[in-house]
Order: sequence, then structure tokens, then C-alpha cells
Amino acid sequence: RELLPPWLVILAGLTGIVLLCVSTKDVPITPLRTKYGIVLDAGPSHTILFIYQWTTSKGNKTGVIRECSSCPVQGLGVSRYSDSPQNIGKSLEPCLNWAQKEIPAEEHSQTPLYLGATTSTRQPNLTHPTLSDSLLAALTVALKSSPFDFQGAQILSGADKEAFNWVAVNYVLENFFKYDWRGQLVPSGKGMAGVLTVGGTSAQLTSKVEEEKQAPEEGVRLQLYGQMHKVYTRHCPCHGTDQLRSRLLSILIQ
Repeated sequence: RELLPPWLVILAGLTGIVLLCVSTKDVPITPLRTKYGIVLDAGPSHTILFIYQWTTSKGNKTGVIRECSSCPVQGLGVSRYSDSPQNIGKSLEPCLNWAQKEIPAEEHSQTPLYLGATTSTRQPNLTHPTLSDSLLAALTVALKSSPFDFQGAQILSGADKEAFNWVAVNYVLENFFKYDWRGQLVPSGKGMAGVLTVGGTSAQLTSKVEEEKQAPEEGVRLQLYGQMHKVYTRHCPCHGTDQLRSRLLSILIQ
């Protein structure tokens, strides 16, 4: 056997002594900061305030979030306040005050606040654009007065709404990413699920377009977890729950 050089043995011994003397408390570790976000989902019959949270670490430039709590807004849907837009702010106050208690005070100014209006709010926008503008203006005034970082209130297009539904379903199914043995985010390798949403008057089928040459121009592009996704929604009119109920009633009558 060959013996190790004396200088190498001495160096290894000194290194071991230094490591034993250094306490783990002396090594600064920057804790991950918890961030918060608020989304107001203004639907046809009611509005719900959702609080989400995530850490400052990201997976391929996209945050990994989770819903932590929600608050149903008492009263009617946003579009029902068309005759009295000034009352919208009052209906939101209880949930906004609740959110201030749920989120640490030092995070209020750094918490983004969004509102997306859908369905029944889009119809007045087409027939009475001035009416929708007054509703959005009243919402903006109410949300700007909160201590949160208001990012805007808008009426979502049908394509955007269905694209967000597609993201939500595939996120819950963990189709975008998975954790490897080191605890790091990596692509899941699974395919993306299509999403069928059934409304009152129609149904929508949203899926990812695999090949760029097949992508319709009206599709939505999404950059998520280091990958580009192009999704397209196919609308199926007269396939909603109202039509199904009418067909069932006609069969029963016959």
C-alpha cells in the first residue's frame, strides 16, 4: 500500500477541525418569503374573493401557488348593480376587510388584487357599453381604496375565461410539473387534459393545439413553467343546461 503524503493528511485534519468548530447557526440561510395575491371572481349570480399564496422561489419562472381561503361576497352579482353602481363598493367591503385580517399587514401593499368579470357582465358590455363602463369605474374606485396593490378590473373575453379554466384543471391534475427526488420542479411528461365547461345556454371544449400549423388565430398563448402552450376553445351553442332541461321536459310532456 502507498501511504498518503504527510501534507495531505495534515490538510485533511485541519479541514475537519474547522468544520467541527463552525456552528450551523453561523451559516446564514435566507428564508423563503411568503407572497399573497387576491382574485375577485365576479360571476353572473355572485362574486367570490379568493386568497392565494406562494413562496418567492419559482419553477421555471412561474410561481407554484395554492389557494388558502375564500370569502363569498354577500348580495347580487356585479351586473345586478347596473341601476346603482355606487352600491358595488359597499357589497365588497366585508370581504375586503376579512382579507386584511387574513394577510399579514406588512404584506398588504405588496399583495396584487385583480377582478375579472364574466358571463352576464359581458352582455351589457355589448348592448350598453356605457353601463358596463360605469360598473367597472365603480369597482375600480372601491378596490383602489383598499390597502392592497390593485392591478385592474376587466371583463374577461370568452377565450380568456376558458383558457384560465384549462390552466386551473391541468394545474390541479399536476400536468404542468412534478417534483423530482431532489424536491425540484421538473416537467411532468404527462399530456394536457381537455376541459369541457357547460353553461346555461352553451358548452365549451378547450384543449391544447399540439402543432403550430394547426393553431387557429383566435387561440390563446400561455407561457407556463418554461413551456409555451397554445389553447383553443370550440363553442357548442344550444348545448347548455337550459336547453337540456327544455329537451327533457318536452320528452316528459310527450
